[in-house]
Amino acid sequence: MDKELSGILRQHDEMKRKHPDAILLFRVKNTYMTFKDDAVKSAEILGIAASDRQFEKGQIAKTASFPHEALDTFLPKLVRAGMRVAICEQLDNSRQKKVENNIPPNNNDMPRKKKEESPKEEQPKVQAKEPKAEAKTEAKAEKSEQQERKPREPQMVTVNGEKVTHGHAYQSKTNPEDWFFTAKIDGQQLKPQKMDPADLAAYQSKEMTVPQLMEKYYPTKLMQRVPEVAYQVPNVLSGPGGNMTIDKFNVYKETDETRADYGKYKFYAQVGDKKMSTTASREDLNAYFDRVATPAQLVERNFGARLHLPSHYEQFRLPEGVDPKGIRVGKDKEGKWGVSVDLGEGRGRTSRQEISFDDGYSLFKTKSASREQIAAKYLGQEISAKLAQPLGMEKSASMKM
Repeated sequence: MDKELSGILRQHDEMKRKHPDAILLFRVKNTYMTFKDDAVKSAEILGIAASDRQFEKGQIAKTASFPHEALDTFLPKLVRAGMRVAICEQLDNSRQKKVENNIPPNNNDMPRKKKEESPKEEQPKVQAKEPKAEAKTEAKAEKSEQQERKPREPQMVTVNGEKVTHGHAYQSKTNPEDWFFTAKIDGQQLKPQKMDPADLAAYQSKEMTVPQLMEKYYPTKLMQRVPEVAYQVPNVLSGPGGNMTIDKFNVYKETDETRADYGKYKFYAQVGDKKMSTTASREDLNAYFDRVATPAQLVERNFGARLHLPSHYEQFRLPEGVDPKGIRVGKDKEGKWGVSVDLGEGRGRTSRQEISFDDGYSLFKTKSASREQIAAKYLGQEISAKLAQPLGMEKSASMKM
C-alpha cells in the first residue's frame, strides 16, 4: 500500500467533484496516473493496462499509468476520442504554503507547527490545468460528435489486399546525412530502410511516389504470397536422376563463434541423405519470412549447384554474339578445373575462373549443366563488359594475358 498514492487518490476524488466530465492525469514522479473510471476509459483509448491497486483502509481502485515523456503522444489521442483532460501537477511544500497563506516562507513558525500537529494535511496538493489547445480541440470534437471518423486512406493496396499507410522519409537524429524510408502495412510498422540519396531527392521533388519506394525497399511485401501449405508438406524438386524430396528446410542463426559466419542467418536443407547449410541473402530471407517463395524455390536458389539441378543452371545464359566454340574448360598445372572464353578478334580472351567441385560434377557427371551455362555463370558480367567496349580496345591486354 502506497501512502503517497492514497493521498493522491483523495485529491482525485475532491477534484473529480469539480471536474466530473474530465479525465484527471496526475503527475507522479516520472509517470502520469489515472484512477477509477478515468483509468478504465484511458486504458481503453490508449491501449494500456488498467490494474487494481490497494489503498488505505482496504480500498481497491483501478489505476492506469504511462511514462511522462509519452504525454505528447497520448494526450492528443484522448482529446481526439472526445475526452476533456485536466493535467494535475504536484506543488512542492514551499510553493504550497505560499498559495495557501499568501505569506513568504520563514515569516513565522506557524506553518511548521501546523505541519507537526496535522501530518495528514501534509500530502502535496495538486493544481489542475487543462491544455491550452483543449478549447479549440474540444469545440471541434463537439461539432463532429455525430460524424463518423473516417479511417486514413491507404497510400496503396498490395496484391494480397494489405493496406500501406504512413509511408514517409525521415532524417536520422544521430547522423543528419542519413535518411530512412518506412511505412505501415495493416497498422504494423515496417523496419526503416536507409535511402539512396538519389531516391530521397526524387521523393522530395515528388518524382518518386510511396508505391515506387515500397517496390524498391520492401519488394517482398508487395509480392503474391504462396499458399501456406507449401511450408507444411514436403516439396519436390526435379533432379538429374528423378524427383528429389525436401525433407527439411528452415532458418537458423549461426552460434558457433569460431566460424566466419558467426551471428548470420543461414538456410538449412535436408534432401535425401544430403544435409546442407549456407548463409542466406537478405533478399531470400525476406522471401522466406514474407512467404513469397516456396521452400523448393529457395532450395533451388541456394543449393541448386550442390544438388546438380538442371533448373539451377537454366538461369545462366551467354550474351548474344558469343561463339560457344570459344569456350575453354580445362585443368591448370595444379589440376584445378577452370573456364575462359575467347571472344574473337578485337575482343580478346576473358580471365580464367576456377570452377567449383559441384559445378564440375554437374558438367561432367550428371550432365545437368552445359559448357555455355558454366561460362555464363562465371564470366557473364565480364563478357558483357567486353562486348560493350569498341573493337580493338582489349587486344593488347588480351595479348599480355
